Amino acid sequence: MKPILLWAVPRSRSTAFLRVMMERGDLEVAHEPFSSLQDDGGFTLAGQTVTSPVELLDVMLGLGAAGRRVFAKDTSDYTYTPLFDDERLFTDVINTFMIREPEGAVASHYAVNPDATLDEYGFEYLHAIFEAVRSATGETPLVIDGDDLVARPEETVRAYCAHVGLEFRPEAMRWDPGEQTGWRRTTRWHTEVAGSSGLAATAPAARETPSTSAHLRRVADHHRPYYEALARARPSAA
Repeated sequence: MKPILLWAVPRSRSTAFLRVMMERGDLEVAHEPFSSLQDDGGFTLAGQTVTSPVELLDVMLGLGAAGRRVFAKDTSDYTYTPLFDDERLFTDVINTFMIREPEGAVASHYAVNPDATLDEYGFEYLHAIFEAVRSATGETPLVIDGDDLVARPEETVRAYCAHVGLEFRPEAMRWDPGEQTGWRRTTRWHTEVAGSSGLAATAPAARETPSTSAHLRRVADHHRPYYEALARARPSAA
C-alpha cells in the first residue's frame, strides 16, 4: 500500500485535515515528519526512529508493505532537496497538495510568525514540489483547498479519499477536542484545531491582513500566481 503524502502551504488548514485522517483509525499518521527531521535531527514513526529523509521513506514504504498504510502531511516553509533526489518519492508514494487563498493564509501565518521570510509563506515552493511530481509521474497531482475543506467538508474529504484509494468514513469527520502528542513540537500553530471538534470556518481575531498591511499585500501578491496555478488542479476547477 503506497504511503500518502499531503504537501501543504502553511496555514492552509492542513492540520485539521490530518485530524480527520487520525480519527479514521486505519492509518499510521505522521505530522510534519520531514520538517521535524530538519528541526530536531530525528523523527519516530511507528516506534522506529530515523535521522534522514531517506530512512523515513524506508520506514513508510516498509509499513505499507507490511499492511499498515501511512498518511503524512508536511509544509512548504522548509525545503526537502535530499528527499526529492530519491525517485521512490515519485514511483512509490501518492503525493497530494493543499492550498488556501493567499490573503487568508498570509494573514494567519503572519499572526503566528511575524518574522517569516517571503519563502516561508510557502506557495512558491509548494508549486515547485507540485511541478516536480507532475514532471516525474506524467500525471497532475490532486490539489485540495482549505477554504473548500471548511465550506464543503464532506465533499472535499470524499473526493480526496476516492483519489488516494481510501474508504470515506463519515465518523472521522468529528472528534473530541484536545492537543495531539504528534504536534506538541509546533503546538502554537495548532491551537484552533486542538480546540475544535470538526471542520468549520471560524472568524479570526483582529489581525493584520493584506488589506491593512503593505508588507502583507506584497507577500500575497508575490505568491498569488503560484496559488492560481495550483488552484487549477483542484477537482472543482476541472
